[in-house]
Amino acid sequence: MAAVPESHTGWTFITSHARVLAAIADNPNIRIREIAAHCRLTERAVSRIISDLEQDGYLSHTREGRTNTYRVDPDKVLRHPAEAGLPVASLLSLLVHDESERTRAPDAHNRPPVDIAPR
Repeated sequence: MAAVPESHTGWTFITSHARVLAAIADNPNIRIREIAAHCRLTERAVSRIISDLEQDGYLSHTREGRTNTYRVDPDKVLRHPAEAGLPVASLLSLLVHDESERTRAPDAHNRPPVDIAPR
């Protein structure tokens, strides 16, 4: 897993819900503790966000022993009227990239889009 970014104060463009969803899309077997560290949130906040995302159908999970495996619904449309009809896969293609690209390409603007097709 990549290094945890430095803390930040003030506003940001991306919501905590989008950050959590992107972390899960990047690694469907990620633990809540890892999401919390990566997104700079508490584990309780991550649990609430996952619950919100599951309740609205953006995310589902299956339990395998002590591990959750998450599945993002890439066809689910974004909630805000300004993005009416835009699927969550479009947002995630901007936020998610595989670990090899993250460590290989320091210039984030040269990243290729990631296909978030269901498996």
